[in-house]
Amino acid sequence: MVFNSFEFLIFYPVVLLIHFLLPHRYRWISLLIASYYFYISWNPRLVFLILFTTAVSYFSSILIEKEHEKHSTGDGKTVNGRREKWLLVLTLAASLGVLFFFKYFNFLSSSVTGIVNIFRKSPSDPLILDLILPVGISFYTFQTLSYVIDVYRGNIAAERHFGYYALYVSFFPQLVAGPIERPENLLPQLHADYRPQWSDTTAGLRMMLIGFFKKVAVADLLAPYVNSVYNDPENANGLGIVIATVMFAFQIYCDFAGYTDIAIGCARVMGIRLMQNFDRPYISGSIKEFWRRWHISLSSWFRDYIYFPLGGSRCARWRHMLNIVIVFLVSGLWHGADWAFVIWGLMHGLYQVIGFFTQKPRDKMWNALKIGADSKFVKYLRRFNTFVLVCFGWVFFRAGSVSGMSSFKALAIMIPKLFTDWSFSADYFTGTFEHMGLTLTAAVTAVLSLLVMRRLDITKLGTDSSDGLVMSRTRYVYIVWVIALAWMLLLVGDGASSFIYFQF
Repeated sequence: MVFNSFEFLIFYPVVLLIHFLLPHRYRWISLLIASYYFYISWNPRLVFLILFTTAVSYFSSILIEKEHEKHSTGDGKTVNGRREKWLLVLTLAASLGVLFFFKYFNFLSSSVTGIVNIFRKSPSDPLILDLILPVGISFYTFQTLSYVIDVYRGNIAAERHFGYYALYVSFFPQLVAGPIERPENLLPQLHADYRPQWSDTTAGLRMMLIGFFKKVAVADLLAPYVNSVYNDPENANGLGIVIATVMFAFQIYCDFAGYTDIAIGCARVMGIRLMQNFDRPYISGSIKEFWRRWHISLSSWFRDYIYFPLGGSRCARWRHMLNIVIVFLVSGLWHGADWAFVIWGLMHGLYQVIGFFTQKPRDKMWNALKIGADSKFVKYLRRFNTFVLVCFGWVFFRAGSVSGMSSFKALAIMIPKLFTDWSFSADYFTGTFEHMGLTLTAAVTAVLSLLVMRRLDITKLGTDSSDGLVMSRTRYVYIVWVIALAWMLLLVGDGASSFIYFQF
């Protein structure tokens, strides 16, 4: 079941109706049943995986807390003994073991076999298992890990009610593609006795509309033109690759941010406020800022559970830079079991390292040119440079899911063309657009959709709400809403397309 499907159009109102008709003490049951139904609609056979991860993290956290009580110093500080450490290690091994087996076994098997075959006279085939990637496994695994680690650190108390904890892991709005929630935010809200509020209902529905617009009127609209190039790189040229990559930048943003907006809106109607996951990433003036605005829940997860434990920036400079690169290598691998994703992650890590070492020379250059480093010219130039670097990275990211060929073969074809296959003849431009199926009408439609999307992102940051989810009530904003809704209805296609991040 996907958000943009007829099934969800029936499922969600029924869930809301049952949820608000039930007394508070029974609501967790209806939400848990709904969440598991939502999950098993993908593949009932894989439900045991989320049950296993939930049970392991639940019981190990209670045991860790009991060990804390035995070793309590009486001053509120947590002292972790050997048993707590072993319990944490076993929990991490069990949860990550499931993730690695289903997501990375075939990738590791192929990679290791490929390396070994270099030194063999008679190459052998890798062991490839017929595995189904459980939807959302990367998201709910990280959510359970943050819970166990926080209990181990003494930051939160272990949840003793298994039903509420199972709901925390499987809460259907954010189950399959985030945001990756922290226990201190979501668990108390699941326990709270919430009464419906009109402001939450309207704010939630507006957020859902923004998400549906991004998915239907932008991401799904751009997808065919992106696929025409990336699924047929042999017949693409440099201009086509550039246009398709820029389109993919907005496609993946609107696809993923659209899912997040719908998830936040669904939860908000029920009085539950999920964390913000995107904040207009393409206005970033640096790669570091981009990652403060893109997939915020994942970026903050890596910061708190990998970057800081490695030493963060409180260490020697070379170690600080290495920590950044390690985090982004792991981020690339998290996104997909393909070397193209690893390279993409490494690129973003190196972007930040290079940016760190060139900061002072760049500031001196602007001073020498007598141009203020904070001037509008420099600000927009930085935004443009950041967007170009991000788009170049998207070439590798998208190549990780090219159909019909390996990512390395696709990159070997596309990267040279990106820099060499150019011409300024009329036939070159005409051929590019014909190959993509991009007509003047389609181009204008895409531009208009992007303009409406940009305005929706701006109005989402209204000033009459402390959390930024309620829109300012002006005539101008209502006009934008009417245009967005009408435009989306005009562009809605046949059937429901899946969201890109479901594969991660």
